[in-house]
Amino acid sequence: MSVRVRYAPSPTGLQHIGGVRTALFNYLFARSSGGSFILRIEDTDQQRFSEEALKDLYETLDWFGIRCDEGPDVGGACGPYIQSHRFDIYQEYARKLLDSGHAYRCWCTAERLTAVREKQEQEKSSYKGYDRHCRDLTAAQQEEMKRENPNPVVRLKIPLDGSTSFSDMLMGEITRKNSDINPDPVLMKSDGYPTYHLANVVDDHLMEITHILRAQEWIPSGPLHVLLYRAFGWDPPVYCHLPMVMGKDGQKLSKRHGSTAVREFREQGYLSEAMINYISLLGWSFDDKREFFTLQELEELFSLDKINKAPGVFDYKKLEWFNGQYIRMKDARQLKEMLIPYLVHDQVVDNPPSPQQLEILDQAMPLIQERLHLLNDVSEMTRFLFCDIPAPPADQLIPKKHDASSTAEILSSSLKLLEPLDDDSVDRLEQEFREFCTREGIKLGAVLMPLRVAVTGSTISPPLFESMKLLGKEKTLSRIEAAIDQLRQKEQECDE
Repeated sequence: MSVRVRYAPSPTGLQHIGGVRTALFNYLFARSSGGSFILRIEDTDQQRFSEEALKDLYETLDWFGIRCDEGPDVGGACGPYIQSHRFDIYQEYARKLLDSGHAYRCWCTAERLTAVREKQEQEKSSYKGYDRHCRDLTAAQQEEMKRENPNPVVRLKIPLDGSTSFSDMLMGEITRKNSDINPDPVLMKSDGYPTYHLANVVDDHLMEITHILRAQEWIPSGPLHVLLYRAFGWDPPVYCHLPMVMGKDGQKLSKRHGSTAVREFREQGYLSEAMINYISLLGWSFDDKREFFTLQELEELFSLDKINKAPGVFDYKKLEWFNGQYIRMKDARQLKEMLIPYLVHDQVVDNPPSPQQLEILDQAMPLIQERLHLLNDVSEMTRFLFCDIPAPPADQLIPKKHDASSTAEILSSSLKLLEPLDDDSVDRLEQEFREFCTREGIKLGAVLMPLRVAVTGSTISPPLFESMKLLGKEKTLSRIEAAIDQLRQKEQECDE
């Protein structure tokens, strides 16, 4: 049997981590088994359908390098692959269920259904849901109902007793009492649109889907779908319900934990390779040691038997670490091209960057590549090289156990030590500062901290001496002098 799997998102919102993990696992399973990966757009919920979400879906898959074998943009023998283009098919199969007696028309109005629900709540009934009013109507009763509501829905007849089971590759045998299944769910709405359940089952069968890999939150719908397969006389696909993706607090990953939409991660400067690698480890592992995989390696090594039952925990810090590692692996020229859009966006460099700015960035690359965690870190890390920065407030310059006066003296001494900045090597300058600290009995950090803030405007920067060399003697000394002025002014204020 040739493996055929699908990713069938509903384009109602941006692609999020959980959905992408489902797409990735389906894709990798298809590739590792020599099968086919199908993309299907489930857009029957027209009220929530979003063109932006559909565009985001295509952009996300393209960014990750996930290519479908069949789908709306590539075609295939089982199309169309957009559900809103398949309404005639759903009408046909709804009629088959009606003809076989597995489904029935329901003419209950919204008002009646609301009244039934309210009565159940008032009586605190153990039975919740539709009361099957139209399930066994006589022909005369049906005609009477038609006069009240000429546009019926189609409902599936759920067995009134017994239970329904299905086998899951990960979770084992799953059984649910039929009395606990949503009573006689709607398959076809009054406007002729199919519900998720009908369209999903019909499409999976007609597209010859062999395995369904989806999140464990869909387990409750499993028995219902199996009943639909049986009603049609079809064999259901193999199910594998994937572990949930949780935050570190043990709750389902959501916006309260941080970014969840892939677009947000892209804007922050995460690399697709890092995200693919990290997301692949959310519920799957090759062994207990290996962490780094290219997409091509995952396509070869992925297997369903290495999926874990336990939820995958999404650790933002771990993802950031992965991203930093992949940034280190980048060719410097390639990384520079990736950084320029962020520098332009943050108005650090011109659009397009001038030749002088590009030269500065080239020289800065060895300093920043080892320290970037996200691509958008580059603006704050290098702004001091491209832009004039105001003299920092005195309070930001003063290290612990020092005051404005002693800090000003430290920076004044630094001015003298930096006179040969353009001529001396970085190692020689650093050695001069270490010897100065030893002579004066000052901690090196108490010297470098105000110096760093004065020159870069931040307590965090690329290596300080290399940064000053790159900035140049004139600008470096000018910024230190401006910082000394701030400290002298602070000193006068304190004296007054």
